[in-house]
Amino acid sequence: MRVQIQNDRSAEVFSRQLLEIGNGQLPIDETRQISLPYNFCNLVTSKEELISKVFPNIQINYRNHNWLSERVVLAAKNKDAYQLNHFIQSSIQSEEIIYKSIDTVVEADDVVNYPSKFLNSLDLPGMPPHILKLKIGVPVIMLRIVNQLKLCKLMNIVVEATILTGSFKGGVLIPRIPMIPTDTPFKFKRLQFPIRLAFAITINKAQSQSLELFGLDLSVDCFSHGQLYVTCSRVGKPDSLYIYANNSKTKNIVYPQVLQN
Repeated sequence: MRVQIQNDRSAEVFSRQLLEIGNGQLPIDETRQISLPYNFCNLVTSKEELISKVFPNIQINYRNHNWLSERVVLAAKNKDAYQLNHFIQSSIQSEEIIYKSIDTVVEADDVVNYPSKFLNSLDLPGMPPHILKLKIGVPVIMLRIVNQLKLCKLMNIVVEATILTGSFKGGVLIPRIPMIPTDTPFKFKRLQFPIRLAFAITINKAQSQSLELFGLDLSVDCFSHGQLYVTCSRVGKPDSLYIYANNSKTKNIVYPQVLQN
């Protein structure tokens, strides 16, 4: 793969354009946005087109583990990733299985103030949803590390999964586990499978991941220094990158003082 990229003229241009983005060298217009170069990526005009380019013929291909492991759609915010996942899974014609969490407050005194219906409505970063909808074969991301040696005590209900990449590739059983978020003004516990759909994930969750191709939803701009550069560097050439951005423009957050240090 690396040898092919080294002999690919488009990859050389892509690398140079990446550096211009990373160094904040592309012109900024009056709205503080840059125009993405026409030859930097495959620009699409809608989220639906973005999904169809990254996951073509998904009804046929989604059970192919190798095919799934080399592609993903990235978004800046959790809510956008959630919406994309819902849309993509809904397009697959197969039985949907629903798993509901059991949500309880940790402190007995909080029961009156935080009823179960309110706890069920909370959809927090790093936590699985109260209503988890899955179809057989869809990709998921683990939200907690589960010690396989302890599974024998937790195996009333499990989800059978296959790890697609990394040194732990292979089958794994995922149990429901209790999870307590740390960023709420009160403590509550959610008993649920520690997973979310992963056709689409946030940019931050993909930081160490190299991909064959991916789509980038920039309907919401990147919001931190160097985020656009780091995200686009997941691939090595423009043919592997699909971007949806309003009017082909987006914000590129670069702080010169950080680069100087």
